[in-house]
Amino acid sequence: MKQRNAKFTIGEIVRHKVFPFRGVVFDVDPEFANTEEWWNAIPPEIRPHKDQPFYHLLAENDETAYVAYVSEQNLVHDDSDEPLKNPQIAQIFERAPTGQLKPRAILAH
Repeated sequence: MKQRNAKFTIGEIVRHKVFPFRGVVFDVDPEFANTEEWWNAIPPEIRPHKDQPFYHLLAENDETAYVAYVSEQNLVHDDSDEPLKNPQIAQIFERAPTGQLKPRAILAH
């Protein structure tokens, strides 16, 4: 397997290149790790390659908030400075003094 470095980091705000949504990265898979059913539901002409990082996003569009699973090739950094409205963001992230989203410390035993 080829070594790949993820282009985007946890807490980074990104937007989709084609579809009108944006979100914050909360997890990264080094390569495709979803179901074949999900994969086959993507039309072949826009289906991304599996051998690239895939990102779990707390995503939103003008109508709703949701979780999205997106290939690296379909994402770009979002420089809009518009606040995200997904209510799950506050459960997972906090704002650092620099304004960046940082994962909350979670206590477990």
